[in-house]
This record gives sequence, structure tokens and C-alpha cells, in this order.
Amino acid sequence: MQSIAISLFLLVCIFGSACLGMLLRTNLPAKHFTDDAKDVLKLAMGLVATMAALVLGLLTASAKTGFDVQTSEVQQGAAKIIQLDRTLARYGPEAKPLRDELKALITLRLQLTWPEEYRSAGSVNVSENPVVQERFIDRLDALEPTNNGQRDLQSTAVQIWHDLLATRWLVSSQAVRPLPALFLIVMFLWLSVLFAGFGLIAARNATTISGLLVCAVVVSTSVFLILEMNRPLDGLIKISSSPMRYALSQLGR
Repeated sequence: MQSIAISLFLLVCIFGSACLGMLLRTNLPAKHFTDDAKDVLKLAMGLVATMAALVLGLLTASAKTGFDVQTSEVQQGAAKIIQLDRTLARYGPEAKPLRDELKALITLRLQLTWPEEYRSAGSVNVSENPVVQERFIDRLDALEPTNNGQRDLQSTAVQIWHDLLATRWLVSSQAVRPLPALFLIVMFLWLSVLFAGFGLIAARNATTISGLLVCAVVVSTSVFLILEMNRPLDGLIKISSSPMRYALSQLGR
């Protein structure tokens, strides 16, 4: 909702600036709108437009890169979950309770991260508390291997779980990357000045007003996309749950 509110505020600001520019045009003397004055104004607007386009382009690229990185981390985590389950399956029936607990943990992770897809999935008797999840390592360590093969599998399982925890904290720490407030204020100011300039040199008719409104909507939605992709786990544009759903379907086999 915050991204929508910021985008709507930007839309109102820049379209309002364009309307203000049109209003100023009707109240300023004609000598302010000579051909030379319009040429200078167009050059100034071109500079502001170029700077704003560069910044928005860089922000979009950065947000998309971060979104792709997080998607890759989720996919890697799903692969490690399957690897851990298969490692425990190879260990033997002694690891069956651990496999069941692993499935419960992943089910809970899906319910918390993608609640809109798992509202009717039911509750699980596993806590999301980090202490409980770290206790899973203690249960892995508590396994009593009877041969070298089981010892190797136990060691592998412990390492995979450590990697999974590290990946989870990495994804969580990168989940929200809000843009600094001062940065947004400066960007809003640039765009407002730019649209005010458009209004100054534009004819006051329905076609021009409609065109400026469309441009304002395009710019505000681009900012919306940037803000949403900076929140890949809890925004409207979320990372797909497909890798985790596939991993869950493979557990316990």
C-alpha cells in the first residue's frame, strides 16, 4: 500500500504541476513566450528530462537486478531443501522424524511468505522462531551413525542446513530496500519542475491535458514498479513460490 500511496502522490504532484504551468501561461505577459524564450525553456526541460530519465533508468535496472538476485537465492534454497531431504532419506529410517519436521518447516515458510496462496493450507505445529529452527541442527547432531556412510551423510546434512539458514537470513536482510526519503523528494521535485515546464509551453486544450495526464501516469507507475521490486517478498510484485512449492512436493518421497 505504501508504494501505491507514493505513486499516487507523485501522480498528483506532477500532473498538478503541469496544470499550474498552464495556469501561469494564461496570466503571464506575451513577451515571456517569444520564440527565443521557448527555445531556452525547451533546452532546460530537455536537460531535466535527461537527468530524470537516467536516474529512473538506473533505479529500474538496480531494482530488477536485486529482484533477480533474490529469485535466484530462493531457487537455490529450494534445491538445497530437496538435497537435504534426499540426504536424510539415504541416512535411513532413523531420520524419518527429521524429514517430517523439515516438511513442516517448509510448509510454514510457504504459509508465511505467500499467505494468499496458502490460506486454507491449515496450521502446522512448528514455530518460525529462529531458536526452534536452529534446534533442528541439534537434532541432526543427535543422530547416531553406525557406519562411515551414515557419518558422511550426517555431516552433509548439517552443512546443507547451515547453508539453508545462511540463505534464509540473506534473503530476509535483502527483502526490503527502501529508497531514501530525500532521494524521493528530489526526484519528485525534478519531475514537478519538468511537467510545469510542459504546461508553460503547451496549448490549453483537452488533447494536451490528456497527453500530459497519460505521461504523468506512465512516470508514476514506473516509480511504483521500482518501489515494488525493492520489496520482492511482501509487495504486489512478489517472487514466485513455484521453486518452494516444487521442493515441498518432493519432500518425504
